[in-house]
Amino acid sequence: MQIELRDRTIENVKIYFEKTSDEEINWLFPRGVSTLKEAMENYKKSLSPQANSYGKTIYVDSNYIGDVWCYCIEKNETPEAMISFCIFDKSFWGKGLTTKAVSLFINEVCKKYQLKTIGAFCYSDNLASIRVLEKNGFTLEETFMENGRESKYFLRYHELD
Repeated sequence: MQIELRDRTIENVKIYFEKTSDEEINWLFPRGVSTLKEAMENYKKSLSPQANSYGKTIYVDSNYIGDVWCYCIEKNETPEAMISFCIFDKSFWGKGLTTKAVSLFINEVCKKYQLKTIGAFCYSDNLASIRVLEKNGFTLEETFMENGRESKYFLRYHELD
């Protein structure tokens, strides 16, 4: 299977918002926005040169299956960001594609922003996301309760070339 990261478009935002309205996906991956209008506004902000977020779409064999992005990008003396990812097409779950897409994205975003660290949050019961993070060099830093649900914080250090 051919994995490819592509630039996001407004059409991708609409598809992503619709597909991630799924109950199971919402249980695994909390939404940062509650309306399509908010999602489109966030996308438009991400296009600004001063944006602190950057994302790509994930395609497999020309099928749009999800997104991967960084947010809270800090461009200070120790550049850092947070990463998030979601494959909304469940037929592609459990095939190792997310791990590969995240790896491709990390290489790209670290070069683009000269990132030294990348953090990630996920629910403790989202074992698939935990495996993706661990396979991409993230280590568990903290386990905590948030809104009555156990969550984990992971961190990855990146050596710049």
